[in-house]
Formats: sequence, structure tokens, C-alpha cells
Amino acid sequence: MDAPIPDLAERADACAQHLRSADSVVLASHIDADGLTSAAIAATALERAGIPFRTVFSKQLDAEEIAGIAELEPDTVLFTDFGSGQLDIIAEHEAAGDFTPVIADHHQPAGADSEDAAAPETEFHLNPLLFGINGASELSGAGASYALARALEPEGGDNRDLAALAVVGAVGDMQASGGELHGANERIVEEGVDAGALETATDLALYGKQTRPLPKLLEYSSDVNIPGISNDESGALSFLDDLDLDLKSDGEWRRWVDLDDDERQTVASALVQRAVSRGVPASKIDGLVATTYALADEQVGTELRDASEFSTLLNATARYERADVGLAVCLGDRGPALERARQLLRDHRRNLSEGIQWVEEEGVNREDNLQWFHAEDRIRETIVGIVAGMAVGADGVDRGLPIVAFAEKNDEEVKVSSRGTHSLVRTGLDLSAVMGEASRAVGGDGGGHDVAAGATVPAGTEAEFVERADEIVGDQLS
Repeated sequence: MDAPIPDLAERADACAQHLRSADSVVLASHIDADGLTSAAIAATALERAGIPFRTVFSKQLDAEEIAGIAELEPDTVLFTDFGSGQLDIIAEHEAAGDFTPVIADHHQPAGADSEDAAAPETEFHLNPLLFGINGASELSGAGASYALARALEPEGGDNRDLAALAVVGAVGDMQASGGELHGANERIVEEGVDAGALETATDLALYGKQTRPLPKLLEYSSDVNIPGISNDESGALSFLDDLDLDLKSDGEWRRWVDLDDDERQTVASALVQRAVSRGVPASKIDGLVATTYALADEQVGTELRDASEFSTLLNATARYERADVGLAVCLGDRGPALERARQLLRDHRRNLSEGIQWVEEEGVNREDNLQWFHAEDRIRETIVGIVAGMAVGADGVDRGLPIVAFAEKNDEEVKVSSRGTHSLVRTGLDLSAVMGEASRAVGGDGGGHDVAAGATVPAGTEAEFVERADEIVGDQLS
């Protein structure tokens, strides 16, 4: 079969060939939804290829973490969804003979934005950015792992079923711009559909279509704000009651997946009419419909059926130091691991709700080009970026400005998370550059993607960081 991403095929083949020859492999991966799906794809491909390995996870790959991996004395380390940004440190270990690195990542490589001709590199570096493919919008870490998994197929093997997890990773990494996946991600979707692992459809673009009762589906529809329905429990109930449809079963509200095509069309049309009548801009109304990605082998009505809900479940495990649970779910555990993940998700939703409420009550600080808040210890540093993104559009939080959030990491360090929009990115915003440059200016470090990025800075440097970040954003958007 043809390679899923032709531009990566030669490098993916070289990486796969090395992995087959390795005496021992450590699979090291990030812990968010993209990292967990990356690890699951790589783990499945290694197992199918008969390559022994062990798996470790890291919330933040730094010199100490990499040194710890080296102490495991592996022949080869396969880094997924990180590694590119730490290539300078990894290259030192490679030069010392500690291990041979194989990197399947999509983040900005260390030194790539430098004029230094001796920027670090390694032979087995599989990153879309090295081949002219946008790693923030066209291919995720899970997508890079998928390209490697396809190259690792044993004779007669077929790893295209892993495309479903690659799509979950891409959606979880916010790569579904304009309601659908683009670029190299589209090719992965095609392979998943051809393999019977994925189903796509044009449908209502609201989160929770598999699991939420209809009133909650509409009430929590924050991406497209419809006055009188969004964030309005009684308004959502009244809207549904006014429809000439039987939307309850045995006294309980049905879910979107429980409706037939005609019922869905009726609800969707009524939503559009309400949005028009309340003055919602046409560009926003268009956002009510998007491409949805369903995992064909998962049960309808569960969070695992929908790529967006699946990714949220995985993020809930990662944010609470249970990457092992998320990986087990990705690898097919539908028993104890899934139940534990669901409990973590319930806790996660409660924490997010409390975090958003805190931001709404406390408000944000506005600079010339960005807005920010400091949660201190009131919001976990592992979820403060999610809270920031979800708070955009709430009262007092401007949709037209990037948002920066601080939270205590430990006594000496502060976590910084930033979120933008794809429309801001199209006008020049690059939060990866903002976080990287501003954090290094105050003795920290950071990076990520243009639409979402993070950093760690010394405690007490937040004001200086904000001043520098505001200047950089202003330069980008001028």
C-alpha cells in the first residue's frame, strides 16, 4: 500500500528500519490526548512488528527527564509527541552513546528558528515541519506516529485501523480548523474510512452529541453562542419544548444520537432560525455545522464513539497523572480502565466548571494586545490552559485577543498557558514564538503551536513576562 503521507515516507521507512534492528526500545511520550494516542499507535505498531519495548510518560520533557530515560540504558528511545523541541539535549545523549533517538513529533525543532548553522539534528527525526507540512494544523504527533506505524507494518500487515486514534489525537490537538481536519490529516482520515475504522459526516458542530441530553447539549454550546439558548438552562428547555417533536423517551430527554435524520434536521433548522433572529453573524452561524469523525468500532452513545469526546476523556486522565489509564483505554481496555477514565472525566468537568466560574468572578487583566489572569493555586496548572480557552467569550473575556493564564507549578516555578483562535493565527499570531521568546527573556522556557502554547517561568517574573509577550503579540499582529 502507498504511504499515507508521501513526503514523510522515506524518513518514516528509515525510522522503522532502525527500530526493527534495535536491541531494546523505550517508548517515551507526552501525556495529553495527542501524546496518549501517539503512544498507543506506536505501542500497537511495535507489538505487531514483534519489537520488544517498554513505555514511559512525561508531562514535560526536560534535561532531567531525558537523563532519567537514559538511565534505563535503552538501545533506542522512541519519542512521540515531543522530542523535537528538546533535540539539543537529546543530541548530547546520542553523541555520548547513551541511546539512539527516534523522534515522531510535530513541534518546532530546537534551533530551527536560529541562524545557527549547527542547529542540532538526528538521523531518525520524523517531523512534518522538516518537510514543509504545518505541524500545528496539518499533522499532529499522533499523525507522525501513524506515518511511522504504517512504515512498521510487517509483511502482510495493515495498520490503517490506527488512523482512528490518529484522528482523535489531531482533534484533541485542536487541528480541526473551520470544522474539519486539513492537509496531511485528511489523508489519514481517508485511510481510516477505507479501513472501516472511521466514519465521517456533516453534522451539528456541538460537543457532546453522543452523551449529553439534548437540553445540556444546547445549553453548553459555547463555540457558537446563541442568545437565549447558550449558557441558559431554561432557554434551552423552552426552545426544545416549542419544537413539534417527541424528544423524550420514558420521561427522559433523548440525546442527539438518538434522533433520526428528520428530527435532527428539524432541530438544526430551528437553531439556525433562532441564531438569525437573535443577530448572530452569518460567519458564526456557518460554524453550527462541521465534519464529525466517529470511531466505527466503538459503541454508539459512548464518549469513545466521537473523536472530540474521546480526546476529552483522554485529557482527563492525563491532567490527573493517570496516563496509564488513558493508554489502556486507547489500547482497548473497556473494563476497569474505562470506568476509571470516566470517573476522572467527571472530576475533570467539575474542576473545569469551578475554574471557569473563578475566572468569570475575578475577571481578566487586559493589555494592549492580550489578556491574562493569574490563578495562583486556585486552578491546577495541568488544566489552567483548558480553562483559559473555555473562558474566552465569557463576560469580560474578549474573543478577539489571545489569552494568557498563570498557575503555580511549585514554590519556584509558574506554569504559563496561552490560547488563541485560528482567525488570529491567520492574521499573524504565533503563540509558540510568543511563549518561547517571552519565557526565555525571564529565565524560563516554552513553546508549542501557533494557536496554543505554554511555558514555565521563575516565580516572580510574571509581570515582566506579560510585558514582553504583549510586545511580541503586538509586533505579530501589526
